[in-house]
Amino acid sequence: MGICLDELRLMVIRPTLKHLRAWSAGMENLLLGTAARESQLGFHLKQGRRHGLGIYQIQPHTHRHIWDHYLINHPALASKVRGLASQRDFLHHPHSELATNLRYATAIAWLIYHSAGVDDVEENDVAVMARLWHQYFHHGPVATEQDFRQSYTQLVKKGKGGVTDSTHRYSAVHPPPHPAPRSESAARAGNRPFRQPLA
Repeated sequence: MGICLDELRLMVIRPTLKHLRAWSAGMENLLLGTAARESQLGFHLKQGRRHGLGIYQIQPHTHRHIWDHYLINHPALASKVRGLASQRDFLHHPHSELATNLRYATAIAWLIYHSAGVDDVEENDVAVMARLWHQYFHHGPVATEQDFRQSYTQLVKKGKGGVTDSTHRYSAVHPPPHPAPRSESAARAGNRPFRQPLA
């Protein structure tokens, strides 16, 4: 089992696409379907001797190509994408960001489609998503559009929790609210460390 579908959708893919001014329900689903097919929604970050990394199994040479042949010509977009990467690690180990930084990896996955001219897709057109994935994204072992459709059906459609807006919905019972902050002397009396409230 990989990452929770709704959490990946709402906490990673959607905010990343909105940061890039590229959000649509169809593109969101295409990226979910891509992660479902490539890594079972993050169950694998590195599969055996394959070169792909992260939830989208992006290959280092593809990553380099996006920077050297596409983003170099789009400096404003490059700045937005660079802002999602680590400040220091990216300079020394840029490809590791594909495995450790979900939002950055999502931006690169979107760019693979976007640089090929894919800006949107119908929200529920899985057949077209499968074709786009197979034509522009997939570089691993032999796989077919049917494999994409199967992964999408099993992990995205069946796993869909019904969360379609940006408001988080929880079914679990909410924990009781935190008690009011105590004074320093009261905290010491209770043998608990006193912490200043955040500004």
